[in-house]
This record gives sequence, C-alpha cells and structure tokens, in this order.
Amino acid sequence: VQLQAFGGGLVQAGGSLRLSCADSTRTLSTDAVGWFRQAPGKEREFVAGIRWSGGRTRYGDSVKGRFTISRDNAKNTVYLQMNSLNREDTGVYYCAADIRGYLGIYNYTSAYDYWGQGTQVTVSS
Repeated sequence: VQLQAFGGGLVQAGGSLRLSCADSTRTLSTDAVGWFRQAPGKEREFVAGIRWSGGRTRYGDSVKGRFTISRDNAKNTVYLQMNSLNREDTGVYYCAADIRGYLGIYNYTSAYDYWGQGTQVTVSS
C-alpha cells in the first residue's frame, strides 16, 4: 500500500484547492480514508473522513461548510475540495487509511494504519 497525496500549493485567502489521495498500488482494501493537517508547532488535526463503502462523511469543526470530501471508487482516489480558504488552513495535509474493520470515521491519528507523504497548503492573506 502506498498512499500519495497531492494537489497542494499556494493560494490566496478566499480561494480554493482540491487535494487528491490515491493508492498507487491499488491493493488497499479500506474502511475509511481521513484527511489530517499539521501546522508548524501544532498537533496533527483531523480535517475530514469518508467511509469507502456508502460514502458517509465526517468533518472537523473548523472546516464544516467549506471543505468537501468525496471518493471515486473506480480510481481508488479520495478528494478534498477546499473552499473559502483562510490562513488558519495553512499546513501539511496528509491522507490516511483505516483498515481495521470498524464502522466509524475516527478523528484521531492512531485509528489510521497507512499514511501518505503529505502535501503543503499555504494560504496567503
């Protein structure tokens, strides 16, 4: 399993970005995929998650109404559409896969077994 997160970049406040997370080996049997982010000097924070089967979603409080997580089963890819970005959204964004067989979407890092390498998102004012 090798997760790859990409799509980050520099964007002005109020702008949008779409991140992608793909399993390049296409061998992953995933229960849920989560996006986390980490700003300098801060802990890794849950952003959003999606159940692979059924598409149920969960969002962190700070991104509700602005970010949308979705998946493309055929492409084995999960997307994070980020709108109305602000400086507090700056950080390295990681995707992660939960394959433990439970039914929830978990907002803590230890629930996830595989992690992508991260992609930098920088929002300028």
